[in-house]
Amino acid sequence: MATDSNKEIVVDRGKWEWSEMWKKEDWWAIWLGFIILAVGCMIFLPRPPADMDAKLAKAEATMASEASRAPFQTVAWHQANDSKSGVRATSEPHGRTLKTWLDTPSKWKSNIVEALYLSEADAAKRREAAEPKHEAAKEKTKATLAEAKAAEEAAAEANFQSAELNDKAEAAIAAWRKARGDESKARTAASVKAYNKIPYLLGLMVILGLFFAIGTLFMNIDTGKFLVGFGFVFALAVVAEVIGRQSTLSEYGFGSIIWAIFGGMLISNTVGTPKFMMPALQTEYFIKTGLVLLGAEILFSKIVAIGIPGVFVAWVVTPTVLVLTFMFGQRVLKMESKTLNITVSADMSVCGVSAAIATAAACRATKEELTIAIGLSMLFTAVMMIALPTFIVSVGMHPVLGGAWIGGTIDATGAVVAAGAFLGQTGMFVAATVKMIQNIMIGMIAFGVAVYWCTKVDCAPGQQVSKMEIWYRFPKFVLGFIAASIIFSLMINSMGSAGDAMVDHGVLRGFSRPLREWFFILAFASIGLSSNFREMAHHFKGGKPAILYVCGQTLNLILTLAMAYVMFFLVFPEITAGLMN
Repeated sequence: MATDSNKEIVVDRGKWEWSEMWKKEDWWAIWLGFIILAVGCMIFLPRPPADMDAKLAKAEATMASEASRAPFQTVAWHQANDSKSGVRATSEPHGRTLKTWLDTPSKWKSNIVEALYLSEADAAKRREAAEPKHEAAKEKTKATLAEAKAAEEAAAEANFQSAELNDKAEAAIAAWRKARGDESKARTAASVKAYNKIPYLLGLMVILGLFFAIGTLFMNIDTGKFLVGFGFVFALAVVAEVIGRQSTLSEYGFGSIIWAIFGGMLISNTVGTPKFMMPALQTEYFIKTGLVLLGAEILFSKIVAIGIPGVFVAWVVTPTVLVLTFMFGQRVLKMESKTLNITVSADMSVCGVSAAIATAAACRATKEELTIAIGLSMLFTAVMMIALPTFIVSVGMHPVLGGAWIGGTIDATGAVVAAGAFLGQTGMFVAATVKMIQNIMIGMIAFGVAVYWCTKVDCAPGQQVSKMEIWYRFPKFVLGFIAASIIFSLMINSMGSAGDAMVDHGVLRGFSRPLREWFFILAFASIGLSSNFREMAHHFKGGKPAILYVCGQTLNLILTLAMAYVMFFLVFPEITAGLMN
């Protein structure tokens, strides 16, 4: 019966047991994720900002009137939009309180202590030093606003029929908007207050430890040992956040994720990870809960904003690159591990770490293989987020084309936004939206990989795979990801502008997103602490993972640029024109 053992494992997994819904980390990720989203709704939705509906209605009426009056976004349109954007639940007292508790260490330049503590005396010195720049910025904003109004009036006198005057007005308004942005940064620097983040971080450590301990009571994990080890994992996560918040390192893409993995690896490969910490290294438990929360941020309204071109860029190129890269790894590079091959391919082609986690769960990749994929992703993301926008700007590429290219090729969503910012507001919007559309594919890719692995990779010729086996392989947390995306998309769309103010800039940005970022950094610290170079060494034989990533990303860059050009400029040029207005 030895030859049939595989068949028995693959085909006859057994009956579904309801107890799995409280014994498996995938399900606990869903339950905990939705508990967080429900609590966020209970905190923010009953407490709207004062006169919210009236302010939103007034701003929208002005914007609609100005949009029909001029062929470009006027000064009044921007002022109304600023007023509308300023209506946020996160600005309310409860929103500010939550930010204090959930905030990460602050940015710092030369004094690392300022990441966690700033005295009143030092804060006063900062304000005094920043005030002259703030005053200068205010004067510049006032001057550029006057110039913008004058240019707009000149265009209006010509009934907006003069292309030259319209262009001058748009340029003047753009200069005012830039000056206003600079003033906002200067105002922030001039209004800095003293802070001590240490008590709040200690409190957050206790809260998160107890929160995740709920699941350990049912998942055969020693809860006491988990709580003891969790404190040290959280401490490493805080250290990584502190290092990653250094302004120069952050600017060049070396954020907290890299330092969490590197710091954990440094410990595990030198003195060794202490045994008492092992029960707390629940990488998938942390990150899967975070991914359920990420689903709530993937809004279908984003697809509508970009339209069919963005869907083609994200949903046609991505699976094509994934399949071709996997075939290249198997047929050309002859990679021994198919699970490493598909995990690296998904990481590179879809959306980085999130896709790698989902794919690794679907194909049962080892933690070492997942670590390799994530490490490659972080390294190349740091390079591409600087190199790609620099190239785009240097060759004068259209911001919509450049934004779509960035959104479809750079892995991490945060890095995409940072890179897109180099191209201006339009480029950043297109880049972020294309990436969000691409993120929706996490669930589809996970399901496809689960089916393929069951029917082709782990199934001998002539065998038949039961539907239960595919269900067993499918990463269940993806169901939470999809459900959260659908629920919050419908919620925001049904609430109109209030949905953006109360849900997006309340429940999500004010509560679930900060927690998701903490869950991710805890997961990366766990990955580093559980990774051993000796165990990973054989996967780097011949440099195959790196070669696979470079070749796959090269193909991704070429196909994404070609598809973006065809869809945005040849097939749907009117959508591109609309994005520029």
